[in-house]
Amino acid sequence: NPGCCPGLGASALSGRVEKASHQTKICNQSFAHPKKSSIFAGMKQEIIDKINQQASQDEPFLFVINYQGDKAFIRLLSDINPEECLFDFEGRGNFSHARKETLKEEILKKETLKEETSETTWQIEPPLYEDYERSFNIVKSNIMAGNSYLTNLTCRVPVSCNLSLEDIFHRAKGKYKLLLRRKRNLTPFVCFSPETFVRIKGGRIYSYPMKGTLDASLPDAEKQLMEDRKEAAEHATIVDLIRNDLSRVAENVRVDKYRYIDVLHTNKGDILQTSSEISGRLPEDYPHHLGEILDAQLPAGSITGAPKDKTMQIIQEAEGYDRGFYTGIMGIYDQGELNSAVMIRFIEEETSPVDFETDGEKNFKAKEGKASEGKEPKASRKLYFKAGGGITSKSDCRKEYEEVIQKIYLPF
Repeated sequence: NPGCCPGLGASALSGRVEKASHQTKICNQSFAHPKKSSIFAGMKQEIIDKINQQASQDEPFLFVINYQGDKAFIRLLSDINPEECLFDFEGRGNFSHARKETLKEEILKKETLKEETSETTWQIEPPLYEDYERSFNIVKSNIMAGNSYLTNLTCRVPVSCNLSLEDIFHRAKGKYKLLLRRKRNLTPFVCFSPETFVRIKGGRIYSYPMKGTLDASLPDAEKQLMEDRKEAAEHATIVDLIRNDLSRVAENVRVDKYRYIDVLHTNKGDILQTSSEISGRLPEDYPHHLGEILDAQLPAGSITGAPKDKTMQIIQEAEGYDRGFYTGIMGIYDQGELNSAVMIRFIEEETSPVDFETDGEKNFKAKEGKASEGKEPKASRKLYFKAGGGITSKSDCRKEYEEVIQKIYLPF
């Protein structure tokens, strides 16, 4: 419905839909891989095949895929060891009811005694404004040159907290929560995402892009957010991008709801966020091609930008760090239905051995290359919160910088 998207002309939209409809017919016949950029070559074939294999069976399974699509954690729900992975997707999780009730009682008691805030320490080390500005300018210059309309610029921000990743997982309030512990080359992380990626239900695929945030405590915050031209343009761009992504694998793609407001609760106060709902009808044999369907949508438009291929090149130049599993996707598939999320609101843990020091002298024998007898290296723990936001031609660097800082929170 072109009328749903202010700023997008009906003629332009009809052309895009006509083109997308042609692409849909091709994909529905063969589910061929969509053309990918040199930055994102698509999911590894072994990951696609594994997802297709699991989806063709009757047992529900969990998948977690990183931003680049080359690493994944895929398990039948019945095979997931809680010592390896914890998840809670809108109430569906793998930790016991008894443990849930115990945690509720503990948290309620602490809140009643007003101990929660005083017991939890949370500090962030914001990036230097000059460093953010340098990255912002790379993005903005590309936008002004016409290379991108919207680019999602993110940061890796050091934080400190006296809670473990498991504590954060259990206390966090979020639609989609995941804790993945250290496993081979995977860095441990906890994610408490409010953003649905795609759902599949009743033969239709749904997407819910989130774009546009504002501090809910500001006067007339809801009105400010809805009337902000930059936020409106950013949201319209993403809606159009997601609609085209869905049209690669579905027919009858439409915008069901446009730019509605959700309230997110954080330890720093409430945040308003705007979302939309877009859907399309999948072919009947979609369970046998779930891997290709997901691959066609990746990476998520809301955490890259438009046009996607060129924008990903800009992101790689501007950010200067590896996103890893941040801004990847996670989901549960069960007998034809899918519930998945974009992995935003993300804390990563890095640990490295540190030498003991005793009586002012390092307890480490450099010549022998081993720790002193009776001593073992202790672990140094570093936490990083990854966060970002969309940049357009109307973006102001200072405002975008402050928005990133606002997104670094614990949802307690």
